[in-house]
Amino acid sequence: MATVLSCSDLSKAFGSDLIFENVSFQLEEHEHLGILGANGVGKSTLLKTIVGQLTPDTGSVTRASGASIGYLAQYQENSVEGTIYEIVLSARNDLLLAEAELRSMEESMERLSGDELTQLIDNYHKKSEAFESKGGLVFRSEAAGVLKGLGFSEEEFEKTFQTLSGGQKTRVNLGRLLVQKPDILILDEPINHLDLSSIEWLEGFLANYSGAVIIVAHDRYFLNRTIDHALDLSRHEAKMYKGNYKAYIEQRDRYLLTREREYEKQQAEIEHQEAVIKKLKQFNREKSIKRAESREKMLAKIERVERPEREQTGMNLVLEPDQRSGNDVLEVKGLSMRFDDDPFLYRNISFLVHRQERVAIIGDNGTGKTTTLKIINGLLKPVEGSVRIGTNVSIGYYDQEQQNLDESNTLFAELQNAYPNLDNTKVRSVLAAFRFTGDDAMKRISELSGGERGRVSLAKLMLSGANLLILDEPTNHLDMDSKEILENALNSFTGTVLYVSHDRYFINQTATRILDLTQAGLVEYLGNYDYYLEKKAQFEEAGLLNSGVNPNSSKDISSNNETVAASDSKSDYRLQKQEKAARRKIELALAKAEECISKLEKEKEEIERQFSDPETAKNSAKLNELSAKLEEINLELTKQYDEWERLSTELED
Repeated sequence: MATVLSCSDLSKAFGSDLIFENVSFQLEEHEHLGILGANGVGKSTLLKTIVGQLTPDTGSVTRASGASIGYLAQYQENSVEGTIYEIVLSARNDLLLAEAELRSMEESMERLSGDELTQLIDNYHKKSEAFESKGGLVFRSEAAGVLKGLGFSEEEFEKTFQTLSGGQKTRVNLGRLLVQKPDILILDEPINHLDLSSIEWLEGFLANYSGAVIIVAHDRYFLNRTIDHALDLSRHEAKMYKGNYKAYIEQRDRYLLTREREYEKQQAEIEHQEAVIKKLKQFNREKSIKRAESREKMLAKIERVERPEREQTGMNLVLEPDQRSGNDVLEVKGLSMRFDDDPFLYRNISFLVHRQERVAIIGDNGTGKTTTLKIINGLLKPVEGSVRIGTNVSIGYYDQEQQNLDESNTLFAELQNAYPNLDNTKVRSVLAAFRFTGDDAMKRISELSGGERGRVSLAKLMLSGANLLILDEPTNHLDMDSKEILENALNSFTGTVLYVSHDRYFINQTATRILDLTQAGLVEYLGNYDYYLEKKAQFEEAGLLNSGVNPNSSKDISSNNETVAASDSKSDYRLQKQEKAARRKIELALAKAEECISKLEKEKEEIERQFSDPETAKNSAKLNELSAKLEEINLELTKQYDEWERLSTELED
């Protein structure tokens, strides 16, 4: 594949604040690249640098000759004239002009004759073929299809740009880019103002997009379905990974683990070399000192591996119930709900929740998901039906509106008031676990951002010791690392979880069962979000979803190869045992050599002491005997020094 974009050694700082440095990568035609990293690492800044809105401090951006580029900024500032449909259609101004020229030529044909007409018809056919080959016959219907895919109805096509909300304007600008079909499509948070059906439509559109795409987004499921490469800007470096978001996470973790092991191995090697050097110097012989100096030179030339720093942006969240509930945790029976004289949100829905299930309630906006959670919590009364809470069930509730927080409290007071038995040290330690350190504890709830409020609510949830967690949009405002920590905490939780979420990746990672709340009623899917999509497509094809019958009655059971895994595990254990035994043998031999050297050194010192005795100096026979003994010791010492160094080197390998 040909390279359409090349970024080389890009660095950017605002004043003394370094945003990124030495960012290099290439984008091939047809590649879909996600730029990933925590907030503040410079993802949007990098996009603006690529499109030329910002000038890099160092490095260069090179685009393939003739390659067109389209950019959707996170915050749109442009204002254009015209209706929604006209603005999107203007993306193909080349075809609009070509179409107008063809209409003009058609009008001219009525006035011309003879050679002039023949020549015009010839020219008309050529331009008509070019028009068709560029999509001239379908670009209007494509524009309408894109607008519908992005959530606009045909009635809205005639609305003018100035009358639209900020979110609608962003959708129109996105639609214009998609119709334009640039060779390089750059999207910064493209799904912020899209509902689920529009997000799914955009995923399908991008999957079939023939150009190259660069995406910045926080929706992990969207990234999973739209990118095939990931550029990680974390840890002050830019590293490229091949694959979707899930593959990126797996490769990133393996990479960091490998780097950590390399660092630890090198540190162990350095410590070993320093110990050998110290020992050689202690022998205080010319040969051993030279060897020590040689090793010191080698050690100085080693290229040191830096300790890899994992991003410490997440929380320390551990969820554990104080007591075990009964097996039947929650029963909802014949529930119907509406407000005042409004139409019913739903009628006659029923479901059971059992211990240790993680049940996700999903559905379009306005179907009554949050309302159902509030009914279960006793905050609202249903029109009909009942809710029965099981034996020994204690509920912990996470409210997406954070109404369970007292705006006037400090963070410290919020936790202490809720759990008066906690001492000051424990309160501060819990706050620190949720990234509130030092003076943060004295901030008022009213001063907190949405993400900070979410972390406070999760801290209170952790302290509750509840065995039934009811969560309303728990990942709203959380960064990616915090979402992963919450997912791991819920998957390790030995109690029961019932939640509402629009975060498809979160649902996919945590749900064991899905309840789809639709206008036709409640449909159960016994699996995660991927399972839900697969089964829903099958049910729709079979026409079961509108039949009033729950089509899902069983859960797929996938097999695994435990025998092979066990066999591999035994083989690894035997190999490790053999390696450990061999290493232990070398260590014992090394200790024996050191003991022998120490003994010989003492004997040598004793002989040298006797040489200095005046009485010995008068006894020639004694001097001859001591000289012979000293030569014998020196020979044996040389032999033991060599053996010690050989064993030390072998231990290094």
